[in-house]
Amino acid sequence: MSRKPRLYIPGIPCHIIQRGNNRDACFFSEGDYHFYLECLKTACSRQHVAVHAYVLMTNHVHLLLIPDSTEGISSVMQSLGRRYVQYINQTYGRSGTLWEGRHKSSPVDAEHYLLACYRYIESNPVMARMVDHPGTYPWSSYPANAYGKASELITPHPLYLQLGISAQTREANYRELFSSSLGKDEVHTIRTAAQFSTPLGNMRFRERLEKVTGQKTGQS
Repeated sequence: MSRKPRLYIPGIPCHIIQRGNNRDACFFSEGDYHFYLECLKTACSRQHVAVHAYVLMTNHVHLLLIPDSTEGISSVMQSLGRRYVQYINQTYGRSGTLWEGRHKSSPVDAEHYLLACYRYIESNPVMARMVDHPGTYPWSSYPANAYGKASELITPHPLYLQLGISAQTREANYRELFSSSLGKDEVHTIRTAAQFSTPLGNMRFRERLEKVTGQKTGQS
């Protein structure tokens, strides 16, 4: 059976998940996290892909990206696959694959789910009970989005910018979004869309994607 085509549309956010093979670790030291982020920054800059949110967990990563072209995200993930896996294999004297098959990708209806997706991604360490607050986890975009920490990787999305007229106001309002947890239904919806690489949005959003791409958007 042929593989389901990716739904990468210029200007449409996409929630990406890539897991370690057999759910094994893909980061082993602090240097690994730094190198992955450097690879991500370089690839996204070359392919004109904006990064709005990310979290690097021990055995998987979440990325919220917007490409300028239909090939942008695929090229970024291919570049990461080559550079980062080569680095890990050379550093730790291993061989073979690091990642679990194809990465998952879910187009996001920005109007209804973008900020929820930000929260879901940056709250992953809390949901995994690794930390009590996203601000104490060092490998996510939360410090940039919530406190304005300088980042060459993060690009503010227009909807993020609408949180306030000043950086200070935006950051305070963004932090307020995390004062309560995402609802169980919202978490389930985001996880299901990511798991099956289907759009995260309502029927109108799905119909829009189908019209643009000529592809069905149902569950694979």
